[in-house]
Amino acid sequence: MPEQAPPSVPSKVPSDVPPNLPLAVIGAGPAGLAAVAVARRHGIEAALLDEQSGPGGQIYRGIGNADPDSMALFGDEYGQGRELLPVANDPGRYDLYGAMVWQITADGAIYYSREGKAAALRAEHIILAAGAIERPMPIPGWTLPGVMTAGAGQTLLKSGGLVPQGPLMLAGSGPLLWLLAAQYGRAGVNVAALVETTPRANHHQAAFKLPGLLREGELLRQGQALRRELKRLGMPHFKNARGLHAVGEGYLRALRFTANGRSQELACDLLLLHMGVTPNVQFTRALDLPHDWDEVQRCWLPRSETGGKTAIAGIRLAGDGAGIVGARAAALQGRLAALVVAQELGCEAAAGEIAATGEELRRRLAARPFVDRLFAPGEEFLDPHDDTIICRCEEITAARIRDLAGQGCRDANQLKAFGRPGMGPCQGRMCGLNVAEVLARAHAMPVAEAGYFRLRWPIKPVPMDELSDFSEPEIEAGDDS
Repeated sequence: MPEQAPPSVPSKVPSDVPPNLPLAVIGAGPAGLAAVAVARRHGIEAALLDEQSGPGGQIYRGIGNADPDSMALFGDEYGQGRELLPVANDPGRYDLYGAMVWQITADGAIYYSREGKAAALRAEHIILAAGAIERPMPIPGWTLPGVMTAGAGQTLLKSGGLVPQGPLMLAGSGPLLWLLAAQYGRAGVNVAALVETTPRANHHQAAFKLPGLLREGELLRQGQALRRELKRLGMPHFKNARGLHAVGEGYLRALRFTANGRSQELACDLLLLHMGVTPNVQFTRALDLPHDWDEVQRCWLPRSETGGKTAIAGIRLAGDGAGIVGARAAALQGRLAALVVAQELGCEAAAGEIAATGEELRRRLAARPFVDRLFAPGEEFLDPHDDTIICRCEEITAARIRDLAGQGCRDANQLKAFGRPGMGPCQGRMCGLNVAEVLARAHAMPVAEAGYFRLRWPIKPVPMDELSDFSEPEIEAGDDS
């Protein structure tokens, strides 16, 4: 890859952010970055808030400071994130990195913490681009030291260049496993094995959606390239694995599983688990927006219309937070949402541009039905063994959830009141889906009837000293503030 200097990214955040703005975008991943870029092109003042220290989200993490070695390590798709970065300081753009948003109101007030201080602003329009979170993969022993998620491993690699020193194993299902295995291989990491749990039945289900994959084209080419690279690396690759068990006393020692009818126990110092990603619905749940249950991907999807419109006027969704679509489609959704906002604000956003963006988005999304079915989570991980911990914060096992179900708990919030799952620091982000799956199976009812935890603001812990020192700015607050 040719040497090239990284794009110029604003290094300072304006301290005088106006308390009232036409647009605020929450989340600086592909969707958020694209939305802000379109807004500024149409002369709309906009704030961009993200909890991380720089732009990119998870997929493009660290892209603003990536050197040529990093670009080569993470691949061409990572390099595409450069297209979304601003090239110069922009007085009408307010990038607030390190800003943890903890409350949004229906009338557009946004409360956040940054550098140990609470602050607020109000926006006439909000584009919520909260992104995705990793689906937990509960197996026996997954709470042992030495077991992490694949996303956590990739975060360490992208943000600090940290690589494991001992034998590493990757286990689970989803495109991220292949990508991370290839990235570790390029970095010279000793990957002891790639253990895939994708059920054989998923391949048959996905085959019916193959025309969409062929029509989109790019995902197929990326997948084929990764498979060829993993084959060249000579990495041991087990398929259709079952019965995964992280083995160890006090720390991880090995991964035990069965593949192709043969039992395996392979030594490793680090095990990275992955079972795909799901929309981050913490904001949309706290806003009490309608959600629909996705039977294929086994997750909740916030309900939205064309351009990300929601049931709350002025709040739009874009990117994986509205449904998993991938980086390129997420950027198109952010762009489309910003174009519609521009029209509503009276800007001369060409109808042709909106139509062209919508058409490109439809083409990008053509492959999603294939991907969703191929990497749908296996039944083994939706209905785990009794002794498997489901809620890590409160150390609640699947057996305890089934016991509470037997005592009459029939929905997630009743279960939360009686047994405390979802009451820990993560507020159900890590256990909400699995709690509902186990509870629903205990009653032989649809997961949609088990529901999801009822969330309240703030959605993340806020220190009391920040709140006590907080002075409400001159914003047009409504009844929800």
